Amino acid sequence: MSDSGSVPTPAPSGPAPGARASAVQNAVWRLRSRGCWTDAAALLQPDDSPPAALQRTALLVERCLFTEQGWSDAEDALRAAEALAGTDDERGAAACERGQLAYAATVLGVRDRSDEARAALGRAAALLAPGATARPLLDYRRGLIAEHLADSPQAARAAYRRAHAGATAQGDRLLLSSTWRHLAGLALRDGELAEARHGFAESLRIREELGFLVGTAPALTSLAEAETEPEATRLRAEATRLFRLLGNVPTWLTAQLTPPAPAA
Repeated sequence: MSDSGSVPTPAPSGPAPGARASAVQNAVWRLRSRGCWTDAAALLQPDDSPPAALQRTALLVERCLFTEQGWSDAEDALRAAEALAGTDDERGAAACERGQLAYAATVLGVRDRSDEARAALGRAAALLAPGATARPLLDYRRGLIAEHLADSPQAARAAYRRAHAGATAQGDRLLLSSTWRHLAGLALRDGELAEARHGFAESLRIREELGFLVGTAPALTSLAEAETEPEATRLRAEATRLFRLLGNVPTWLTAQLTPPAPAA
Protein backbone atom coordinates (compact mmCIF):
# COMPACT_ATOMS: atom_id res chain seq x y z
CA MET A 1 0.00 0.00 0.00
CA SER A 2 1.24 3.50 -0.74
CA ASP A 3 1.42 5.61 2.40
CA SER A 4 -0.97 8.24 1.10
CA GLY A 5 -3.57 5.51 0.75
CA SER A 6 -2.50 3.22 3.57
CA VAL A 7 -3.63 2.81 7.14
CA PRO A 8 -3.54 6.22 8.78
CA THR A 9 -1.84 7.20 11.97
CA PRO A 10 -4.53 7.56 14.57
CA ALA A 11 -4.83 10.77 16.51
CA PRO A 12 -6.19 10.72 20.01
CA SER A 13 -4.97 13.80 21.86
CA GLY A 14 -1.24 14.27 22.27
CA PRO A 15 0.70 15.33 25.35
CA ALA A 16 -0.77 17.95 27.65
CA PRO A 17 1.30 21.15 27.78
CA GLY A 18 3.97 21.56 30.47
CA ALA A 19 2.81 22.04 34.02
CA ARG A 20 -0.77 21.05 33.21
CA ALA A 21 0.28 17.49 32.55
CA SER A 22 0.32 15.17 35.55
CA ALA A 23 3.24 12.85 36.17
CA VAL A 24 1.07 9.89 35.10
CA GLN A 25 -0.01 11.58 31.88
CA ASN A 26 3.60 12.47 31.06
CA ALA A 27 4.59 8.83 31.59
CA VAL A 28 1.66 7.62 29.50
CA TRP A 29 2.70 9.92 26.66
CA ARG A 30 6.35 8.79 26.77
CA LEU A 31 5.33 5.14 26.58
CA ARG A 32 2.71 5.69 23.91
CA SER A 33 5.02 7.75 21.72
CA ARG A 34 7.48 4.84 21.65
CA GLY A 35 4.85 2.21 20.85
CA CYS A 36 4.47 0.82 24.39
CA TRP A 37 0.67 1.00 24.43
CA THR A 38 0.04 -1.87 26.84
CA ASP A 39 2.40 -0.39 29.43
CA ALA A 40 0.83 3.03 28.98
CA ALA A 41 -2.67 1.61 29.47
CA ALA A 42 -1.52 -0.25 32.60
CA LEU A 43 -0.50 3.05 34.22
CA LEU A 44 -4.14 4.15 34.02
CA GLN A 45 -5.54 0.90 35.46
CA PRO A 46 -5.95 2.13 39.06
CA ASP A 47 -8.25 4.92 37.84
CA ASP A 48 -11.78 3.62 37.19
CA SER A 49 -13.24 6.94 36.02
CA PRO A 50 -14.91 7.24 32.59
CA PRO A 51 -12.12 9.50 31.18
CA ALA A 52 -9.42 7.01 32.22
CA ALA A 53 -11.41 4.11 30.74
CA LEU A 54 -11.75 6.00 27.46
CA GLN A 55 -8.04 6.80 27.41
CA ARG A 56 -7.13 3.15 28.04
CA THR A 57 -9.41 2.18 25.18
CA ALA A 58 -7.86 4.73 22.82
CA LEU A 59 -4.37 3.45 23.63
CA LEU A 60 -5.30 -0.18 22.98
CA VAL A 61 -7.20 0.65 19.79
CA GLU A 62 -4.13 2.54 18.59
CA ARG A 63 -2.04 -0.54 19.36
CA CYS A 64 -4.30 -2.63 17.10
CA LEU A 65 -3.90 -0.19 14.24
CA PHE A 66 -0.11 -0.05 14.52
CA THR A 67 0.63 -3.70 15.30
CA GLU A 68 -2.41 -5.71 14.07
CA GLN A 69 -2.44 -7.35 17.52
CA GLY A 70 -4.35 -7.00 20.78
CA TRP A 71 -7.88 -7.00 19.39
CA SER A 72 -9.48 -8.80 22.35
CA ASP A 73 -7.76 -6.47 24.86
CA ALA A 74 -9.10 -3.46 22.97
CA GLU A 75 -12.61 -4.93 22.84
CA ASP A 76 -12.54 -5.60 26.60
CA ALA A 77 -11.36 -2.06 27.34
CA LEU A 78 -13.99 -0.65 25.01
CA ARG A 79 -16.83 -2.56 26.69
CA ALA A 80 -15.63 -1.30 30.08
CA ALA A 81 -15.56 2.30 28.80
CA GLU A 82 -19.06 1.93 27.35
CA ALA A 83 -20.35 0.56 30.67
CA LEU A 84 -18.82 3.44 32.66
CA ALA A 85 -19.93 6.24 30.34
CA GLY A 86 -22.52 8.38 32.11
CA THR A 87 -22.98 11.43 29.90
CA ASP A 88 -23.77 11.88 26.22
CA ASP A 89 -20.25 13.19 25.60
CA GLU A 90 -18.73 10.11 27.28
CA ARG A 91 -21.04 7.77 25.39
CA GLY A 92 -20.23 9.62 22.17
CA ALA A 93 -16.49 9.36 22.78
CA ALA A 94 -16.84 5.61 23.45
CA ALA A 95 -18.83 5.21 20.23
CA CYS A 96 -16.06 7.05 18.39
CA GLU A 97 -13.53 4.51 19.70
CA ARG A 98 -15.82 1.63 18.67
CA GLY A 99 -15.96 3.10 15.19
CA GLN A 100 -12.19 3.37 15.05
CA LEU A 101 -11.68 -0.21 16.21
CA ALA A 102 -14.13 -1.51 13.62
CA TYR A 103 -12.46 0.65 10.96
CA ALA A 104 -9.02 -0.72 11.90
CA ALA A 105 -10.23 -4.34 11.66
CA THR A 106 -11.70 -3.59 8.23
CA VAL A 107 -8.82 -1.65 6.70
CA LEU A 108 -6.24 -4.14 7.97
CA GLY A 109 -8.19 -7.07 6.51
CA VAL A 110 -8.89 -8.76 9.85
CA ARG A 111 -12.67 -8.75 9.36
CA ASP A 112 -15.10 -6.57 7.45
CA ARG A 113 -16.69 -4.38 10.11
CA SER A 114 -17.35 -1.40 7.85
CA ASP A 115 -21.08 -1.24 8.67
CA GLU A 116 -20.28 -1.26 12.39
CA ALA A 117 -17.70 1.48 11.91
CA ARG A 118 -20.16 3.74 10.09
CA ALA A 119 -22.95 3.07 12.59
CA ALA A 120 -20.71 3.75 15.59
CA LEU A 121 -19.42 7.05 14.19
CA GLY A 122 -22.98 8.02 13.31
CA ARG A 123 -23.98 7.34 16.91
CA ALA A 124 -21.02 9.41 18.12
CA ALA A 125 -22.12 12.31 15.92
CA ALA A 126 -25.63 12.17 17.39
CA LEU A 127 -24.36 12.08 20.99
CA LEU A 128 -21.50 14.58 20.97
CA ALA A 129 -22.39 18.22 21.52
CA PRO A 130 -21.27 20.60 18.72
CA GLY A 131 -18.48 22.00 20.88
CA ALA A 132 -17.41 18.71 22.46
CA THR A 133 -13.68 18.07 22.76
CA ALA A 134 -14.02 14.83 20.79
CA ARG A 135 -15.72 16.47 17.78
CA PRO A 136 -12.54 17.15 15.74
CA LEU A 137 -11.35 13.57 16.26
CA LEU A 138 -14.76 12.31 15.16
CA ASP A 139 -14.58 14.46 12.01
CA TYR A 140 -11.10 13.08 11.29
CA ARG A 141 -12.27 9.49 11.65
CA ARG A 142 -15.29 10.13 9.45
CA GLY A 143 -12.79 11.37 6.87
CA LEU A 144 -10.91 8.07 7.13
CA ILE A 145 -14.12 6.15 6.47
CA ALA A 146 -14.92 8.36 3.48
CA GLU A 147 -11.42 8.05 2.01
CA HIS A 148 -10.46 4.46 2.71
CA LEU A 149 -13.76 2.58 2.86
CA ALA A 150 -16.11 4.64 0.68
CA ASP A 151 -13.48 5.91 -1.78
CA SER A 152 -15.02 9.38 -1.61
CA PRO A 153 -12.11 11.84 -1.57
CA GLN A 154 -14.40 14.86 -1.74
CA ALA A 155 -16.27 13.88 1.43
CA ALA A 156 -12.98 12.93 3.08
CA ARG A 157 -11.46 16.32 2.31
CA ALA A 158 -14.44 18.14 3.82
CA ALA A 159 -14.25 16.01 6.99
CA TYR A 160 -10.48 16.46 7.31
CA ARG A 161 -10.87 20.22 6.94
CA ARG A 162 -13.45 20.32 9.72
CA ALA A 163 -11.14 18.23 11.89
CA HIS A 164 -8.21 20.50 11.02
CA ALA A 165 -10.13 23.63 12.03
CA GLY A 166 -11.30 21.99 15.27
CA ALA A 167 -7.81 20.74 16.15
CA THR A 168 -6.42 24.23 15.52
CA ALA A 169 -9.03 25.79 17.80
CA GLN A 170 -8.32 23.23 20.55
CA GLY A 171 -4.54 23.31 20.16
CA ASP A 172 -4.44 19.55 19.52
CA ARG A 173 -1.14 19.39 17.65
CA LEU A 174 -1.07 15.61 17.30
CA LEU A 175 -4.43 15.60 15.57
CA LEU A 176 -3.20 18.48 13.40
CA SER A 177 -0.26 16.33 12.32
CA SER A 178 -2.74 13.74 11.07
CA THR A 179 -5.09 16.17 9.33
CA TRP A 180 -2.11 17.79 7.59
CA ARG A 181 -0.93 14.37 6.45
CA HIS A 182 -4.25 13.19 5.10
CA LEU A 183 -5.10 16.44 3.37
CA ALA A 184 -1.65 16.22 1.80
CA GLY A 185 -2.36 12.65 0.72
CA LEU A 186 -5.48 13.81 -1.11
CA ALA A 187 -3.49 16.63 -2.72
CA LEU A 188 -0.90 14.10 -3.90
CA ARG A 189 -3.68 11.94 -5.31
CA ASP A 190 -4.79 14.99 -7.33
CA GLY A 191 -1.24 15.69 -8.56
CA GLU A 192 -0.84 18.84 -6.43
CA LEU A 193 2.79 18.19 -5.50
CA ALA A 194 3.60 21.53 -3.85
CA GLU A 195 0.50 21.36 -1.63
CA ALA A 196 1.21 17.73 -0.78
CA ARG A 197 4.84 18.45 0.07
CA HIS A 198 3.85 21.31 2.36
CA GLY A 199 1.25 19.25 4.23
CA PHE A 200 3.52 16.24 4.67
CA ALA A 201 6.35 18.49 5.88
CA GLU A 202 4.05 20.13 8.45
CA SER A 203 2.93 16.73 9.70
CA LEU A 204 6.53 15.57 10.08
CA ARG A 205 7.59 18.79 11.81
CA ILE A 206 4.83 18.52 14.42
CA ARG A 207 5.50 14.86 15.16
CA GLU A 208 9.21 15.49 15.57
CA GLU A 209 8.54 18.45 17.87
CA LEU A 210 6.12 16.39 19.99
CA GLY A 211 8.48 13.42 20.09
CA PHE A 212 5.83 11.11 18.62
CA LEU A 213 8.46 8.61 17.57
CA VAL A 214 6.10 5.81 16.54
CA GLY A 215 4.31 8.15 14.14
CA THR A 216 7.43 9.64 12.60
CA ALA A 217 8.30 6.83 10.16
CA PRO A 218 4.89 7.12 8.43
CA ALA A 219 5.35 10.89 8.20
CA LEU A 220 8.82 10.48 6.66
CA THR A 221 7.53 7.91 4.18
CA SER A 222 4.64 10.15 3.16
CA LEU A 223 6.91 13.12 2.58
CA ALA A 224 9.24 10.94 0.50
CA GLU A 225 6.38 10.29 -1.92
CA ALA A 226 6.14 13.99 -2.72
CA GLU A 227 9.90 14.70 -2.86
CA THR A 228 12.41 14.29 -5.67
CA GLU A 229 15.70 12.42 -5.49
CA PRO A 230 18.02 12.31 -3.63
CA GLU A 231 15.83 13.71 -0.83
CA ALA A 232 13.21 10.98 -1.25
CA THR A 233 15.80 8.25 -0.73
CA ARG A 234 17.19 10.01 2.35
CA LEU A 235 13.72 10.28 3.89
CA ARG A 236 12.96 6.60 3.24
CA ALA A 237 16.29 5.59 4.76
CA GLU A 238 15.50 7.56 7.92
CA ALA A 239 11.99 6.04 8.02
CA THR A 240 13.50 2.55 7.70
CA ARG A 241 15.91 3.24 10.57
CA LEU A 242 13.04 4.27 12.88
CA PHE A 243 10.84 1.41 11.68
CA ARG A 244 13.50 -1.13 12.61
CA LEU A 245 14.28 0.65 15.90
CA LEU A 246 10.65 0.21 16.94
CA GLY A 247 10.50 -3.47 16.01
CA ASN A 248 8.93 -3.09 12.55
CA VAL A 249 6.05 -0.93 13.78
CA PRO A 250 3.74 0.18 12.26
CA THR A 251 3.35 -3.18 10.58
CA TRP A 252 1.61 -1.70 7.53
CA LEU A 253 4.86 0.01 6.48
CA THR A 254 6.58 -3.36 6.08
CA ALA A 255 6.01 -3.66 2.34
CA GLN A 256 7.35 -0.15 1.71
CA LEU A 257 10.37 -0.22 3.99
CA THR A 258 11.57 -3.83 3.79
CA PRO A 259 13.74 -4.58 0.73
CA PRO A 260 12.73 -7.64 -1.29
CA ALA A 261 14.64 -10.84 -0.64
CA PRO A 262 17.37 -11.56 -3.19
CA ALA A 263 16.48 -13.99 -5.93
CA ALA A 264 17.61 -17.56 -5.34
